[in-house]
Amino acid sequence: MVEQINREQLQQIIAGLSDGVILIASDQRLTYANEAALAMYGVARLEDLGSDIDAFRHRFIVRYRDRQAHKGEHPPIERVMAGEVFRDVLVEVARADSAGRRRVHQIRSLVLNSSDGVPHCLVLLLQDVTDRFEAENRFERAFAANPAPAVVCRLSDLRYVKVNKGFLNLTGFAREEVLGRTVYEVDVLREAERRDRAMARLHEGRTIPQMEACLRVPVDAEKHVIVAGHPIEMPGGIPCMLFTFADLEDRTKAEAALRQSEERFAKAFQLAPVPTALVQLEGFRLIAVNDAFAATFGCRVEDAERFRPTAAGLWAEADAERRFARIIAETGRVRGFEARFRSSRSEVLDCLVSAERVTIAAEDCTLCSFQDISARKRSESELVQAIEAVMADASWFSQEVIERLATLRRPPPADRPAAQFDGFTAREREVLVLIGRGATDEEIGSALGLARNTVRNHVAAIYRKLGVNRRSAVVVWARERGLGDPSETGAKRRKISRKKPVHPVQKD
Repeated sequence: MVEQINREQLQQIIAGLSDGVILIASDQRLTYANEAALAMYGVARLEDLGSDIDAFRHRFIVRYRDRQAHKGEHPPIERVMAGEVFRDVLVEVARADSAGRRRVHQIRSLVLNSSDGVPHCLVLLLQDVTDRFEAENRFERAFAANPAPAVVCRLSDLRYVKVNKGFLNLTGFAREEVLGRTVYEVDVLREAERRDRAMARLHEGRTIPQMEACLRVPVDAEKHVIVAGHPIEMPGGIPCMLFTFADLEDRTKAEAALRQSEERFAKAFQLAPVPTALVQLEGFRLIAVNDAFAATFGCRVEDAERFRPTAAGLWAEADAERRFARIIAETGRVRGFEARFRSSRSEVLDCLVSAERVTIAAEDCTLCSFQDISARKRSESELVQAIEAVMADASWFSQEVIERLATLRRPPPADRPAAQFDGFTAREREVLVLIGRGATDEEIGSALGLARNTVRNHVAAIYRKLGVNRRSAVVVWARERGLGDPSETGAKRRKISRKKPVHPVQKD
């Protein structure tokens, strides 16, 4: 009777507990389960759990959560029946008749003995930790899938408890070489910019701002990274520090390549035999000049910054400076720009300038090279004067010599080839000029007093000597050499058509 009262009192006590409680009699019957235990198994009545251990075993599948640790052991309920006492065993529970959600239970066992020491009641104490383990699984999946290298350090002993593949790939460590080691053994803050501050924050469990560090790794010996620490709480409420990393190897290589490139540029810049200057685009201020520039314009390399072209009057003609600046602004480059410059010795130099916009240290600049053509210009001027003196009395020279002298005095534009009349008769030259002006055979015959067949014979001879077979090709050849202006074609034609023959029509 006393035992019955004690059992009823026990049931009343455990009925309101949040933990699940299942009582099992010594004959393997399930005698009681509180509401929390029924909810954990997804049933409403004790009978739904099963009348005894065999019935329970047929209705529910129970597996250890850590199967490797409990390999070969009996299920928890059988261990209870054997009188074993255990604590905090994790199991997965599922209904045998459905593929529903698996639950994770944390189980402890008790054995209640009678007054004479004989076990008469076995107790299973249950906690549903499914949500905690699902959260842990989500964290595990997210942590493993994160491409950013990361490790998790437990704050209580500063040992690494998690490491993802990104960190292993970054450092070359094997997983077992990291897990269980301390931050002093695998030092992720080695040579950090503010290591002492970072270590203090780690011990306090506070955020560690990102900073550069150098890891000692097995593959490359050293690995330069940016590291940051973020305090987190692992499932189960365990305070930890999440370290994340960014690889600086590409940036380090890029910086080294940039330094090498700048060194090569500086050497090539200084050793160039052509006067060269690096000019700030805004205000056209000299940033740097090479030795050749200093020798040509009479300024020292170290004084380049004080040698301001606009202020010092480097440009001899303001209009040329404005045109140069406009072309650079519009196209970003200049080729063969002819202008006059004034050196620090007040000498005026004729130069050809080629320039290109470049970016140096995030600043827009212009790299300019100068070719001094003053001597050539003087020679050309003297040649023109001599030609004009000779042509003042041209009675002693043939027409061909006069044409060549005129070409030397006023050369065609740089992009237009000079006309060459070698191999053409005087009449063929006249016909060629009129073809270039767009005249027809009738207009040529009228202008030169030739029969139509004679004009055709001259045109055929021109075709043969130029190696063409179309009139349009002759027109292009003539106009490329300044022998016909398309804008004057109509006027020339009208003039030709009104001109009377100066010779009787030939029948040759």
